[in-house]
Amino acid sequence: MDSPSSTTRIAARSSMIDSIRGCGLSGMRIDKEDLRRKLSIPEYLRVAMSNAIRRKEGEPPADTCQSDVIVDGNGVQPPEAPMVVFINSRSGGRHGPELKERLQELMGKEQVFDLSEVKPHEFVQYGLACLEKLAELGDFCAKDTRQKMRIVVAGGDGTVGWVLGSVGELNKQGREPVPPVAIIPLGTGNDLSRSFGWGGSFPFAWKSAVKRTLQRASAGPICRLDSWHAVIQMPSGEVVDPPHSLKPTEDCALDQGLQIEGALPEKVNCYEGVFYNYFSIGMDAQVAYGFHHLRNEKPYLAQGPISNKV
Repeated sequence: MDSPSSTTRIAARSSMIDSIRGCGLSGMRIDKEDLRRKLSIPEYLRVAMSNAIRRKEGEPPADTCQSDVIVDGNGVQPPEAPMVVFINSRSGGRHGPELKERLQELMGKEQVFDLSEVKPHEFVQYGLACLEKLAELGDFCAKDTRQKMRIVVAGGDGTVGWVLGSVGELNKQGREPVPPVAIIPLGTGNDLSRSFGWGGSFPFAWKSAVKRTLQRASAGPICRLDSWHAVIQMPSGEVVDPPHSLKPTEDCALDQGLQIEGALPEKVNCYEGVFYNYFSIGMDAQVAYGFHHLRNEKPYLAQGPISNKV
């Protein structure tokens, strides 16, 4: 059995190899303009979705979606691979803001959502709803764009899980198809990204690597991912800072077959959410939780993936 120190060296070496592989020394050159034409959603649809999200209208009526629209959707050629990107600009150290600008260069500006400004559930509830409404009204371009939509998440495992949980609500609502999700790894561990072949770390030559990721995300095969629905109950009044994947809920029906030691508290707080890829308890969960609070309290100690690992 490996010692903790050897395990750490192996993990660090794996991350370094991922970075070197992303240096862009091999592979065909991807033309920036060709990629932009492939990914960019027509401007009138981008504006419509952006307006719907900004106004936060659950069931946007036709005049709301079509405000500021001058082009007839049935006369516009839909893109080959329409795509939106969610980016956690706090991840990736100093590369977060630069990456956001780079992504906006490679597609329509309104297709890149900073998670500090637009939450993934808002995109699902308002942006996609707007596309669906336009499609119901006979807009062929909106219908085709909705059917082909793909999503890229630039962030760590927590950010990816947040977006997956929001997009997964489409299944419950019967709003199919559910857009597949690709990853640009910006976190520290990037276990979810590594497991599905998107890389374990942000590459050194990231500008060319981003183009390759978007190209691959536009046409890559779709893989399935197991998920767990978790319900957490704790005594009311406990100080808690839940991750984005956990939401407060009034209904907290725990398994009646659970064996509980001692008396139940009179008042409880309940949370529920979806976890992907792994659900850890014990030492690794404690380390992750501690790092989460350390980053919030002393952000100067967490300037990027390498310093985070240290």
